[in-house]
Amino acid sequence: MADYFTHFSCLIDVGTPDKAERALALFQELRAADQDTDDPEVAGLTLARQDAPEGSTLWIHDDEHGDVEAVIRFVLRLAEDLDLIGLWGFQYALTCSRPRLDAFGGGAHVIDLGARKSIGWTSTQQWLAAALNGEDFDA
Repeated sequence: MADYFTHFSCLIDVGTPDKAERALALFQELRAADQDTDDPEVAGLTLARQDAPEGSTLWIHDDEHGDVEAVIRFVLRLAEDLDLIGLWGFQYALTCSRPRLDAFGGGAHVIDLGARKSIGWTSTQQWLAAALNGEDFDA
């Protein structure tokens, strides 16, 4: 039997050490609340401070079976709670423990933190299918 995985590892700078502390506290609060629900908010991701305690950069990465939608939800929540602005994005990889057709690929998402919404995404699987079908695509 094959195991399928989604992996990601990305940084987000929330601007100040105080905001980083607030982000970590929010993550822990959401993680605790997830234990009591069938619809977890931050399952599939881990949050850690990337730099020294006085830094503002946080490392978001998968915890074995990543959830891309959980990353997007959490970052949008951070943008709202911490009043973040600017563009932010991340990439992810789809992998499998055994060779399977259509089991490998990945993609990327871009989020406008100020507008509090995802503004674009791409999937390597969809891009490849379109290119092989002779469809126009942005390279």
